[in-house]
Amino acid sequence: MEPAELIARFEIFDDWEERYRYLIQMGRKLPAFPEELRNDTNKVIGCISQVWVVSDFVDGRIQLQADSDAFIVKGLIAMLITLFNNKTAEEVLAVDIESIFSEIGLDEHLSPNRRNGFVAMVSRIRNMAQVTT
Repeated sequence: MEPAELIARFEIFDDWEERYRYLIQMGRKLPAFPEELRNDTNKVIGCISQVWVVSDFVDGRIQLQADSDAFIVKGLIAMLITLFNNKTAEEVLAVDIESIFSEIGLDEHLSPNRRNGFVAMVSRIRNMAQVTT
C-alpha cells in the first residue's frame, strides 16, 4: 500500500478512539504467526511488548511476517507490514515513515513507550532491508 492510501484510511475516522479500533482491526487481520518463530532471534529489541518480525526476500522484494502480544502494537506492526511488504530494499529505505507517522497523528496519540517500540520496529525492518543492499 502506498503511504497516501494509508493516511487516507486513517483520515476517514473522526476521533482517535475510532482510529485505535481501526489499528487493532489491522492487527487482527495479520496471518497467524508460527509459534516456532517466537524466539529471541526474531524479537524486536526496544519494545515493552513482545514483538517478533521475520523477513524473506522473494524476487528481490521483502516479505514480512510479524506478531505482538499487545493489540495496539500488533496494529502498528500490521501498519508497517502494509507499508513495507512486497517492496524492494530501496523502496523500504525510501519510505518517510516519520512523515506518515505525523500525518496520521500517531506522534501525538501514542505513549512514549509505544512510540519507542514503533521506532524499534521500523529500525528492525530497515535493517532487514539493508542486509540485501
